[in-house]
Formats: sequence, structure tokens, C-alpha cells
Amino acid sequence: MLMLAGAVAQAHHSVVGQYDENREATVDGVITQFRFINPHPMIMVTETDGGQSWRFDLDNLSEFTSVGFTGHDLALGDRIIVLGWLDRREVNRLYVMHLERPADGFGFEMIANHPQLLEPRSSGDR
Repeated sequence: MLMLAGAVAQAHHSVVGQYDENREATVDGVITQFRFINPHPMIMVTETDGGQSWRFDLDNLSEFTSVGFTGHDLALGDRIIVLGWLDRREVNRLYVMHLERPADGFGFEMIANHPQLLEPRSSGDR
């Protein structure tokens, strides 16, 4: 029974199990919701062209906080461009591999399964 529970937990957190690394999408949109929560932060966006709603899933919270990404780095109304892997079952949902805010170049990229910030920030930044 314990082995089965472990297998279910592992499957739940498998990025490749939920998202298709061979099917990518790029979405340009405006943040309508940003939840910097455990275990995985989530961003809701409305496309700037077409108005479709998307859900973007990020890697685990502890990895983002370890590189200095905080819950104040993105805000409602921010325009972002995201490249990610499409969900295998749900439409308009993806796992973020690259995120950039064109207004100032802030963002991150997943490198070797770890987020790396694109722009160093000074203490005066968000």
C-alpha cells in the first residue's frame, strides 16, 4: 500500500507526465491572477490578441524563492510573454519554461529544471 501511495505522489508531481515537452506554445497576455503559493505558483492570463484565458503553472515555490523570485515580482495587469509546454489533457494550460515582462525585461527561464532570473534586481525593485 505504501508503494502505491508513493507512486501516486510521484505521478502527481511529474512535469513530463502532465505536460508535453514536444508541444510548446508562446502566449502574450496580461496577468489577471498571480498566486505565489506552495507547492506550485500559478498565473492566470488573458491573451492580448484574442482574449483567451490561460493558466500557467510554475515549478515549485521553494526553487523560486531560492533564486530571489518573490510574490511581489509580478502584479495584476503586467503584460508577460510566456513560452511553455502544453498540458496533455487541459486546453489553455501550460508549464512555464520561459517568462518575460517586456516593460523591463524581468523574468526567468528554466535551466536544467531550475529557474534562473533573467534580470538581476536592485534593492529598489518590486
